Amino acid sequence: MLQPRIPVNPLPTGHTLPLLKPTTDDIEPTPALVPAAVPAPVPSRTSVQLTPGSAVALAAGGGAVVLVVGAVLVSMLLAVAISAASIAVVAVVLRLLVRDMQKGR
Repeated sequence: MLQPRIPVNPLPTGHTLPLLKPTTDDIEPTPALVPAAVPAPVPSRTSVQLTPGSAVALAAGGGAVVLVVGAVLVSMLLAVAISAASIAVVAVVLRLLVRDMQKGR
């Protein structure tokens, strides 16, 4: 349907090669080659062997991670609690000021 009207593959020498379309007479069927069955390689899995020293180091590292994450979460909870308490105090003071202004004192 859409065919290019310009030559393809311009060579540096100035010669161009025209677009060639193979016809059905030019194509010769070739027999499909069936590849030989190759057995799949057996994966060699190396097992991780923990020595007593590395097991202790792994446990200590995990404990340190738990302590650090716990400390961060507790500090965030404490920050939220302090903010809530200070907002409550400000609300009470504002309420008292508004009440005093309404009474005309």
